[in-house]
Amino acid sequence: MAERSTAAVDVADNSGDQPLTAKADQSTADGVAQNRERDTESAASEEARGSGGSGGLGRTTPPELHSGHKLARRYRLEECVTRLDGFSSWRAVDEKLRRAVGVHVLPADHARARSVLASARSAALLGDPRFVQVLDAVDENDLVYVVHEWLPDATELTTLLASGPLEPHDAYQMVTQVSQAMAAAHREGLSHLRLNPSAVLRATSGQWRIRGLAVNAALRGITSDAPHRTDTEAIGALLYASLTQRWPYEDDAYGLSGLPKDIGLIAPDQVRAGVHRGLAELAMRALANDGATASRHESPCTTPEELVKAIGEMPRIRPPEPVFAAPPEYQRTSYQQGTYGRPAPHPGVTQPIVPPPPPLQSRTGKALKWAVSALLIAALGLGSWQLADALLGQGGTPDDTNQTETTDGEDKGADAITPIKTLPIQGAQEYVASGVAQAAEDVDKTYDGDASTFWRTKYYKEGPTLAPYKPGVGIVYDLGSSQEISTASIGLRYEGDNTTVQLYATDSLSPSTGVDGMTKIGTAETSGTSLTVTASESVKTRYVLLWITAVPYAPADGYSSAGYKQAVTDVTFKG
Repeated sequence: MAERSTAAVDVADNSGDQPLTAKADQSTADGVAQNRERDTESAASEEARGSGGSGGLGRTTPPELHSGHKLARRYRLEECVTRLDGFSSWRAVDEKLRRAVGVHVLPADHARARSVLASARSAALLGDPRFVQVLDAVDENDLVYVVHEWLPDATELTTLLASGPLEPHDAYQMVTQVSQAMAAAHREGLSHLRLNPSAVLRATSGQWRIRGLAVNAALRGITSDAPHRTDTEAIGALLYASLTQRWPYEDDAYGLSGLPKDIGLIAPDQVRAGVHRGLAELAMRALANDGATASRHESPCTTPEELVKAIGEMPRIRPPEPVFAAPPEYQRTSYQQGTYGRPAPHPGVTQPIVPPPPPLQSRTGKALKWAVSALLIAALGLGSWQLADALLGQGGTPDDTNQTETTDGEDKGADAITPIKTLPIQGAQEYVASGVAQAAEDVDKTYDGDASTFWRTKYYKEGPTLAPYKPGVGIVYDLGSSQEISTASIGLRYEGDNTTVQLYATDSLSPSTGVDGMTKIGTAETSGTSLTVTASESVKTRYVLLWITAVPYAPADGYSSAGYKQAVTDVTFKG
């Protein structure tokens, strides 16, 4: 099965089969559960008998797996994060591609093994980047296992809501992106059935992603006669929780308190003051069930497609304006106030501040102004006399005329030199020579004028040269028209030896040839956080490839683990 791009997280949680009322697990953003309760066999059987579960499971003994065990001589199991009802979920390492992955494992004779395998393969064919991708689904050696992406820098909605409800713009973005993603999945015949705050993640880029499409429900044997309605109601519950920090049912779940007993489903603005009215009505329309929606609301939404349409009819919610702290008031120092040498005032007595006289109003100042004025008048007179003398000298003799013509020619040659200017960047696209992309969605951050944003590479355990794992990584820039490039200034995030960058002229944002077939403009190497590449020869091109072949070793940060990596903050071309 074709392998997809890096980093994501999908861990089977320990919740019950009912997606809207189950208790949430406590998994962190990197997929490692903080509270790793190992459910007993009786608890597993009870879950199988829940709403939507498939009954009659045989008591299949889970395979004896342990940390360090390898699947297909490639996936090394690191840590078990869930063990439930005959299957287990692990954080693992893909030793071939040197990256973290997640793995669900269950015996091949498990009652749900066939449905899990089929669901995983169907989800993998969807290929929608809004979902955590299934990378492999295998049946071998009496085991069925599903390999999926792992996102160490993503944050669960459960974690976000622990500190309070979302801002209206964040809640709007969440429900918009999740609804659009589920509508696309339903069009392909796929449903989730376990869409809860633990299954929704926000990446550092702000994009919302959904994990466990079809697979998490198949692992627990959950089915539904109305999958569209089930997923739509789940989206409504997510929005309700995001607005109120309360779960829209009586039972507590996912770290959120439920609604008061025996009052039923009430509108979000009755739970919390200041809730955005449009979003509150949208949540109620999605949660409409057996007359729960108030009469003032419009018709209920029963499919993600209807929810997307309802969102499109709402006024767009814009992000809040940034708040800048007011600068502190200017404080005069004692030296500026002219108190040096004065006796200290008595305690409690305010020292009067004598304002300074207007500039150059003293007798000395006035004399100085007259002297400067006289010098300027003399300089102007001398310059005018020299200019007149030069003009009269040019019209003297024929020999002078010949000399003047030669001088004019030299002046025109000097004026013909093209001044250096900054070349505007019209667009950019990540260039992937082999393997997977690094951060294709962030390339525009390298020329947005903000040094705090960046495009970054993955981290590699060996280096500094990226080969043989990758020949290099880079971005193709569109300058709008053919330009002659003299230099490129590049801002970098990580300092350290060996950052090596080359510039190549190419034919489009998606080059038709490899790097070997492109024209090299220049190369440079640095150990700091800035780099200037100077053109070794005159090249005129519209498309320029910034190509990185070696990166420094950098410690772990909020974006990736320690390893060989680099990030580009700003790129400026001059010509």
